[in-house]
Amino acid sequence: MVKGVSVKFKSYEETIPKLLNVIKFNDEIKKHEQIVLKPNLINGNKEDSTKVEFLESVLKFCMENKNPGTEIFIAEGCNGHDTMDIFNEFGYRKLAEKYGVSLIDLNKVETEEIENEEFLRFENIFYPKVLVDSFVISLPLLRNDEEMEMSASLDNMLGAFPAKHYKSFFSKEKNKLKKWPLKYQIHDILKCKMPNFALLDASEKGLIFAGQPLEIDKQAAKVLGLDWKSVGHLKLIDESFSDIRKIDKEVDNVIKERS
Repeated sequence: MVKGVSVKFKSYEETIPKLLNVIKFNDEIKKHEQIVLKPNLINGNKEDSTKVEFLESVLKFCMENKNPGTEIFIAEGCNGHDTMDIFNEFGYRKLAEKYGVSLIDLNKVETEEIENEEFLRFENIFYPKVLVDSFVISLPLLRNDEEMEMSASLDNMLGAFPAKHYKSFFSKEKNKLKKWPLKYQIHDILKCKMPNFALLDASEKGLIFAGQPLEIDKQAAKVLGLDWKSVGHLKLIDESFSDIRKIDKEVDNVIKERS
């Protein structure tokens, strides 16, 4: 799969299918029986959330190129609000009904307890099974963020922390997460599963990014005037996942030598 590309933005309807056709994403779609589209929906802040028009262009492409039996879901786990209310408010319920796909509240789904010695702060994480079993596409809006410096493909997966396990008794907010800085929350949730693919809406900067989440987030940092190495969670994740990439390359080299 493509490592990371960006193209000039004209419109969602024109740019998204053109980009996905160029990278032959239609071939990738056909490999999977279950696909999850993961927007970033910020409670009460529609302006900074994934635009429903952006996700619709991706959804339409997937619907047109998937195998007949493949299921597609739109999934999010809002913090402090009822996710289904946000789906309704932001236009995602109408979109799901239009295309006959299901909406999933990640705050309430069945989870599995994951333990990983590579977690930096969590002893274990309750992770949604639907994400484990699916081809996950991260679909955020690129923006500056006061706490993280930038918000893009990787931090979008914070929504995978289910509120039923991480909220306190008298609150809807996932306040049990607050004991750890955001960069560690992002790192450890990605150690459960890195999104398989990402499309990053940087249309306000005249671009759309597509490819491996970490790689396109690095590229997108430049668009915001940032050095990705100065972005805490990007630097941490790059260092943590670099060893895995080295092992993968070594395995590939061994296979090539034997073939």
